[in-house]
Amino acid sequence: MTAHHLLPESMRQLPLPWSDLTGERTRRLEELEHTEANEQAALEALRTALSTPPVPTEGGVWNDESWELFDRIRRETRQLLARTMPTTEEFTREGVASVLEEWARTAEPAVPDWWLEEHIDLICRLSARHVLSQWAHDVLRWLQQETHDASGVAAVAERCVDSGLAPRQAVDLLHALGAPYGEQALLRVVREARAGEDSRSWARETLVRLRRPGYRARARQPAQGEEPLLPPAVRELPYSWGAGFRWPADLPESEENIARARAVLQALAPAEPLREPVPDPVWSGDEDEESPGWLEVRKVMWDFMPYARLVTRERMSEALRECALLGIPGVPQDPDSEEGTRLVRQWVTWIGGWMAGEVFTWLGMYVDDDALVTPWAMELAERYVRCGLAAEQAVSLLRWHDTVPRSREALARIAADPTLPPQVRRQAAL
Repeated sequence: MTAHHLLPESMRQLPLPWSDLTGERTRRLEELEHTEANEQAALEALRTALSTPPVPTEGGVWNDESWELFDRIRRETRQLLARTMPTTEEFTREGVASVLEEWARTAEPAVPDWWLEEHIDLICRLSARHVLSQWAHDVLRWLQQETHDASGVAAVAERCVDSGLAPRQAVDLLHALGAPYGEQALLRVVREARAGEDSRSWARETLVRLRRPGYRARARQPAQGEEPLLPPAVRELPYSWGAGFRWPADLPESEENIARARAVLQALAPAEPLREPVPDPVWSGDEDEESPGWLEVRKVMWDFMPYARLVTRERMSEALRECALLGIPGVPQDPDSEEGTRLVRQWVTWIGGWMAGEVFTWLGMYVDDDALVTPWAMELAERYVRCGLAAEQAVSLLRWHDTVPRSREALARIAADPTLPPQVRRQAAL
């Protein structure tokens, strides 16, 4: 009877430990000496796995229940599959089918025979992809521990990312290699569309970590001679972007601090309503929801410009060029283009909005003396609400000081104004 092998033909000829599909592979690799010869053998094993197209997994559309059942099969049959087919040569469709048949006889809860028969081909392909990915993960992790030929290792790891073969571990290996070979490979991954978006996203995050020392070195340079993008009163703030521009809870209610808060809010107050809302600085999307691209931009920006005094046109341009280099979606290649100029204005507005929101929070939560904030804070809060900047925090300030008639009057006007967003009106009406 002809066996239907599930792994590439060239992989079936690999010697141990590279052909091992059992849990012993981890131990064997841990004990394997990191010689140049063994490194070349590992690279050749990966090249062998990459020499044929990825195992196809299309051909069936499963609902959530079917995917949950497959995940259960994978968990409960992992050890049995390894015992039955311990090497790359022995991993076959017939072997997988036999294991599933044996497992199904005692599985609790039971699995319908018809389901296994109908989906056996897709189960085999998915199982092969999983086995291959786990195998590649272990080999890449072994390579990461010590490297002789950094250029060769980086080239193979880059191919793994592009092919979707244990891409996360391959990206981690490139990060460990660092400059120049690992960094150059990661830059190609993020800028070229060969790898999947999840892999490119992880590569971008990894590159930011790798290049962060350079960002922080730039941040330590004084902004002398650069064009500031925030008003003078705002540039004096000592609170960092990395801490969300938060004002300390134990900051004294001194005349100096109250005056600084007032000056910042007056300086940042918009002259007219914003065309687009400022996003909440704390993104709280669902677990399976794709995070917005601006979060990636912010990770770069706050390293270049950790304090308000460093928010300059020159650094903003440098940060945007870096974001474009990292392949972050939505960032133009030229920060001086019309689109780049618009993006700079948008980010300056967002930064100002986040700063103003923290000032309102401090004045509301931590300033107990109503007389210190009446009536100017109430007037500014209503102005911010009507312009759509830091509206939630401005309404919160009014509510924290709702024993003051000016606050209650402003809340009533906001709650009754049909031109304002419903969520803001509801917050004011509570």
